[in-house]
Amino acid sequence: MSETPQIDRSIEAAPAVDELTPPDRTLMGPGPSDVHPRVLRAMSTPLVGHLDPAFIEIMDEVQELLRYTFRTDNRWTIPVSGTGSASMEAAIGNLVEPGDTMLVPTNGYFGGRMRSMAERAGGTVVTVDAPWGEPLDPVDVERAFDEHQPDVFGFVHAETSTGVLQPNVPELTDIAHAHDALVVADSVTSLGGVELRVDDWDVDVAYAGPQKCLSCPPGASPLTLNDRAMDKVLDREEPPKSWYLDLTLLEGYWGDERSYHHTAPITNVYALREALRLVAEEGIEARWTRHREVAGELKSGLRELGLEMNAPDEYWLPSLNAVRVPDGVDDAAVIDHLLAEYDLEIASGLGDLAGDIWRIGCMGHSARPKNVEYVLAALEDALAAQGHEE
Repeated sequence: MSETPQIDRSIEAAPAVDELTPPDRTLMGPGPSDVHPRVLRAMSTPLVGHLDPAFIEIMDEVQELLRYTFRTDNRWTIPVSGTGSASMEAAIGNLVEPGDTMLVPTNGYFGGRMRSMAERAGGTVVTVDAPWGEPLDPVDVERAFDEHQPDVFGFVHAETSTGVLQPNVPELTDIAHAHDALVVADSVTSLGGVELRVDDWDVDVAYAGPQKCLSCPPGASPLTLNDRAMDKVLDREEPPKSWYLDLTLLEGYWGDERSYHHTAPITNVYALREALRLVAEEGIEARWTRHREVAGELKSGLRELGLEMNAPDEYWLPSLNAVRVPDGVDDAAVIDHLLAEYDLEIASGLGDLAGDIWRIGCMGHSARPKNVEYVLAALEDALAAQGHEE
């Protein structure tokens, strides 16, 4: 006689889960940033269908607001359904096809992510080198073009891992176009926070994340392509490996047809619309100025605490301040102290700079003088707890 099977009755009881009560943090890390209350309110408004005429009107408005924020007239300007990495992969995975060569930078963590995505797309990857914490030198970029003749060139405009802002963007795009290559700009930590002019700088493709300087929850991520780049996408010999991120299919939804491709993250599109409305109300250039001025106060205060910035002033990225950890200070202990005692988030370094820097964001709704004062006071206390003297 066989034994009666034992039934796990634990699955029969409904899980006892309390009401959602996340902690009320001040977000001053590399993202997400504090979400503006108006954006949160927009997310609580009623859902409509993703093909509803009212939502199609919202889609049109979001595209126009994105063009304003990117400083572009590009027709192909959309929010990709997903986080910033989704818009990154949509850009690279559609532009790079087997047989193509992509030139990527080595001066930060996200150049490495470009490399991985290009290789997965079937491309050959070559590099232009610069130390972590320094921008690309146009001389080195031109030398790499002469040697490798890449089809696509990617660079990180605002490198979140090092706190470095890439200067001389028009020089880089001029070099690429002289070699008949397309240019992809990672603007995840620059869009809406530091000067970015897609058309004037002749950038072919730019992508971003909404959770940084736009102060919007992740979920609908900006992407823009000019006609030259989109022509390459539409003329591919074989489709991209990703069906979900295939721009030739997404064009049917975000283009004139408004045909079904997938169910858009409606609430996230609402949020992005309101975040971009805030950008337009403030004015994009005024917003760039605010970020620079408020982050300048942060930088001055950090120096008064005896701390050094990772990036020289000429390459300083206002939206992400990389601060060197003083000798004898445990970077993780300081981060834990700020979170436990102040509900304040900053972050440690990535990759080559892990343990060597703190990354302090000054982005979007978080880029306010009162937040700067709070960070400086809390950081002073955390350093004192470690026995660090100014």
